[in-house]
Amino acid sequence: MRRTVTVKQPQRLPRPVDEAVLEQFIGSLKRLRDLAVFLLMLDGGLRPGEVLSLHLDDISYGRRRVTVRKRDDHPRGVRGKSRTERVVDLHEPRTLDAVSRYVMHERPLDATSPFVFLVGGRGTRRLEPLGYDAVVRLFARRLDKLGLRTPETTPHALRHTHATAMWEGGMRELSLQKRLGHASPESTKVYTRVSDEAVLADYTRALESNR
Repeated sequence: MRRTVTVKQPQRLPRPVDEAVLEQFIGSLKRLRDLAVFLLMLDGGLRPGEVLSLHLDDISYGRRRVTVRKRDDHPRGVRGKSRTERVVDLHEPRTLDAVSRYVMHERPLDATSPFVFLVGGRGTRRLEPLGYDAVVRLFARRLDKLGLRTPETTPHALRHTHATAMWEGGMRELSLQKRLGHASPESTKVYTRVSDEAVLADYTRALESNR
C-alpha cells in the first residue's frame, strides 16, 4: 500500500499596506475614476471585482452606502466573489465624494452603460466597463513610478488594509465578516490575529510596568 504524504504549507497572513505608502499612492492619483476605485477598496473593503461590478443605482449618496450585488453581466468577465447581496456603509467623506465627482465631471456623458466605472479617452474601448486587468496594471504602474512596488502590494491588499484597520479599531468578528462578505468565519479569522506591532506594544507596556 502506498501512503500519500501531504506537506502542510505555512499560511500566509494578509499584509496591510504601509500608511506612508498609502498616502503617497492616493495622493498621486490624478483621475477621479482611479481615486474612486481604489478608495472603495481601501475605505469600504470591497473586492476589486465588486468595485468594477457596481452599477450606478447601487450607490446611495444620501444614505452613504453602496449595495454589493451578485452579478455576472460584466462584459469582461469581472465578478464579485460573494454569493449574497450586502450593504456596505461608507462614512469616510472622501470615498463617496470621489465617486460623485467622477460621475458628475469625468465619466463620459454619452455613456449608456449601467456600470459606474468606464474606460475614458478616445480609444476603441471607450465607454466599455473598466476591467480587472486594467486596474491591476494601473495600480502597478503607479507604484512603480513612485518606487514603492513590492510583490505583496496589489489592489486586493487595499481590502486587507481596511479589514485589519477595522479589527484593530474594535469591530467585532461577526460584524467584520458581514462587512467583508465572507461566507465563512474562517476567512475573517486571518484578520483577527494580533499584529506584530500590537504584540510589540503590549510587550513594551508589560516591560515598563515591571520596572
